[in-house]
Amino acid sequence: MVLRAAALAFGLVELIAPRPFVNFWMDLAAADDDVELRSWVYTAARLEGVVLVLWALKSRRTDPSES
Repeated sequence: MVLRAAALAFGLVELIAPRPFVNFWMDLAAADDDVELRSWVYTAARLEGVVLVLWALKSRRTDPSES
């Protein structure tokens, strides 16, 4: 249940604002500040957000323990 809620929250953030989300994680991951991301990275983040949201909503609907 917590995993689905986290996936839903991260997915929605990636859908709504992929650029700040990706930039935040890249600032944590990269040692140098001179890393340039390609433009498709933000599109990929948005697609990842779609997958996370769909997974969270689908697993909630099909989970037999949630009655």
